[in-house]
Amino acid sequence: MHFFWWLIWFVFLIWIFATPYAIPGQRTKSNTPLEILKKRLASGAINTEEFQRLKKTLEES
Repeated sequence: MHFFWWLIWFVFLIWIFATPYAIPGQRTKSNTPLEILKKRLASGAINTEEFQRLKKTLEES
């Protein structure tokens, strides 16, 4: 029985320290400008010509 409780605590601690990246709002990676630009193109906020122009501007800087 003693081993069982140690096993539960061990699994619990592994779960706590291994999953913070999957929790919404916790340690979210920031989007790069190019990723934001791709999302805007996919959502229809900009057209392909504007996407190419903005992408070129990003690559120059």
